[in-house]
Amino acid sequence: MSTVTLDTLQFVLRCLLAVFFFGAGVTHFIPVVQRTMAAMIPPGLRFTGLFGARGPVVLVVFTGVCEMLGGLGLLWPPTIGLTGLMLVVFLIAVFPANAFAARDPQRFGRAAIPLRTRVIEQVALIALVVLAIL
Repeated sequence: MSTVTLDTLQFVLRCLLAVFFFGAGVTHFIPVVQRTMAAMIPPGLRFTGLFGARGPVVLVVFTGVCEMLGGLGLLWPPTIGLTGLMLVVFLIAVFPANAFAARDPQRFGRAAIPLRTRVIEQVALIALVVLAIL
């Protein structure tokens, strides 16, 4: 495969990932989705501190902003590498919430993707991010 073809494929992949991450980040601001995501945070990772009972919602908003910035960062050449690495860290960091939801499909409905499927999706998404920034 020629360099031009690989560069083009990586650019297209970065664009698709940018749309994916930015769109996923936007959903963190939809109230019903925000409540579900806040409930998905495992009890051991919940913080109250400064924000009290709103701590999990603040965390959901923060992760939404991270996803939106990650999507944008994949499109700006000076930040592509660092953004990709941060997105890999991000995808690993949010996995406990997905695993927690997977254990309770009645409570979380469609958000409770079976754990095996979720692991495969997460690893595939990490691989796509790495491929997009190499």
